[in-house]
Amino acid sequence: MTAIPALRSRLRDERVRTWLSLAPALTVVAVLFGGAVVLAGLRSIGLLSPVAGDLATGPSLEAYRSLAGDPELQRAALLTLHVAATSTVLSVVLGVAAALTVHRLVRGRRLAITLLQLNLPIPHVIGAVAILALLGQSGLFARVGARTGLLDAPADFPALVFDPWAIGIIAQYVWKEVPFIAIVALAILAARGDRLDDAARTLGATGWQRLRHVTLPLLLPGVLSAAIIVFAFSFGTFEVPLLLGSSFPAVLPVLAYRRYTDLDLAARPEAMALSVLMTVIVVALVLLGAWLARRAVRADRADRAGRGDPGGRGGRGARTDQDGDRPDRTEVAP
Repeated sequence: MTAIPALRSRLRDERVRTWLSLAPALTVVAVLFGGAVVLAGLRSIGLLSPVAGDLATGPSLEAYRSLAGDPELQRAALLTLHVAATSTVLSVVLGVAAALTVHRLVRGRRLAITLLQLNLPIPHVIGAVAILALLGQSGLFARVGARTGLLDAPADFPALVFDPWAIGIIAQYVWKEVPFIAIVALAILAARGDRLDDAARTLGATGWQRLRHVTLPLLLPGVLSAAIIVFAFSFGTFEVPLLLGSSFPAVLPVLAYRRYTDLDLAARPEAMALSVLMTVIVVALVLLGAWLARRAVRADRADRAGRGDPGGRGGRGARTDQDGDRPDRTEVAP
């Protein structure tokens, strides 16, 4: 009976050591990020404003009231939600499909994982320039179409960048985030192994039934957390929409940038208020995603406990590829 209190004390000590080791990095992030949010919040209500008259009038919520009735902001918000939601859904679907395909490979799995990770270290700005060079109306595809006679001129190529539906922006996000989702899903599949899938197959479950009732529930917590990260990034990023997006409507980060760099300094409180609102939305989404992920993990543990399965790692169904690697050695590029 004395082993349980000792174990609890050890876990508490490990948590303390973990937080202490993370404290320097967390302090830097808290100071930089928290300081920026506080400064933006103060400026959004007229404090620390570059406009001298605002200091005399004191704090005010006029910037927020102005944004509430701004039709440009409403269109920008809808476009931003469209870009973030569409990019996230496509990335999750394609990433999970890619992970399932690679996981089922018997030969060449290591090569497939390596190819899947090739674009992970490439910056988003480089990807945006590549999308522009490929999908622009003066890009590679347009010129090839004109040379082969499919198009009368490169200008006849469909507008996939600088378009009101943000197709180029979404294409860049999907190209970049699919490998991220796939690597997360592969790590989960490798850690759990194929024992449950093999047991379901033995009991007569079809491929669709195994996918729906075994594989997807296993992937849900980790993929959900990754999807929240993708959505938050797509919602708040700035450089890709600036390079590939239309001038109107613009996504919220670009709109905030334009208001901040406006020659009229009176527009800066609105830019700061918009930045604060975006921060609140993203933080709320991250917290919601973390709560949903913890809930999914608890449900999975309860389900495994009900089945008498305390582990969940690979068993007899584990396969070996041509290089002799076990499937629970998914390699992730640094």
